[in-house]
Amino acid sequence: MLILHRALKPTRFTLSLFCYSRFSSSSMTDTNFEPSTVDSSNHTASSTRVQSTPEIEKKYVHHVYDAIAPHFSSTRFAKWPKVASFLSSLPSGSLVLDAGCGNGKYLGLNPRCFFIGCDISPSLIKICSDRGHEVLVADAVNLPYRTGFGDAAISIAVLHHLSTEHRRIRAIQELVRVVKKGGYVLITVWAKEQEDRSLISKWTPLSEKYVEEEWIGSGSPRARPAAAAAPLSLTSIPENEESCSGQCKKDCDDESKLSRDLKVEDNGENQQEYFVPWHLPYHRAEISGASAQALASGLATRDDKKGAVVYNRYYHVFSEGELESLTTGINNVRVVDQFFDKSNWCIILEKIS
Repeated sequence: MLILHRALKPTRFTLSLFCYSRFSSSSMTDTNFEPSTVDSSNHTASSTRVQSTPEIEKKYVHHVYDAIAPHFSSTRFAKWPKVASFLSSLPSGSLVLDAGCGNGKYLGLNPRCFFIGCDISPSLIKICSDRGHEVLVADAVNLPYRTGFGDAAISIAVLHHLSTEHRRIRAIQELVRVVKKGGYVLITVWAKEQEDRSLISKWTPLSEKYVEEEWIGSGSPRARPAAAAAPLSLTSIPENEESCSGQCKKDCDDESKLSRDLKVEDNGENQQEYFVPWHLPYHRAEISGASAQALASGLATRDDKKGAVVYNRYYHVFSEGELESLTTGINNVRVVDQFFDKSNWCIILEKIS
């Protein structure tokens, strides 16, 4: 814990950050920490606008990963060779931040280095903490760490969950801010140019207007009445439509209407906003009632054929050159390398001042 303590900004929240259970993803997101020191550029948005989490991220990123955390973690054990190579190349004694660490599979990968991690999901952070890692709940666009504390930082499969360009830029600025001069940052994101094109057919393309308006409107989840159906226990989820109750069928019909409203014609090369499904098996679905509540509110659906609760995760998939373009207004970094690996765009940055 001493490493984590030294890395944190000296704010009145510092001591509380040691206990992940005192924060929810929403409370961490809405907390105003000490403003980050970043270089001014045309890309830089106001702190208030960037740090206010859009509804699409709260509902289709934060809430989803909290609900699926144990199952998600059980599928995340293989280390990507390029990430492992980057971490293994760091000098002995390096202090490394994994921002968006998930279940912590990269924490401690290089035994010669010191690792700390953070994630927006308290459920994933609990998994990391139970494994003995030094972690806390934090937002990628407002990291609670001191400027220039680390030797390296990684952000693996995180930025594609941020729904605006300003927030993606801010997340990169924060990664650069927390490393020392001469420090390195590795970022990976899902690519629009997927090697397996059949995967895209399973995704739901989204209309940009829903993302830009943060889902406020007649077709948005926010517009649904707050007093939805009473939470269902998963033991009461019907195995088929014939046994579905009237209220349950209404929820399913509402969700179908929502899906139709959100779907747009796939614009091929221009389409970058998607819902990507996660199938949570019924026997793994009762996680603090989260899945039952998601079903009742229409934020998840049932797939009886696969025996799973289906959650949609928001993704902005990156086109070639897009990740590098987000760094052009950050004048204290240089691009060391950029490459395509396993349907991901990747970039390595060096902080030069």
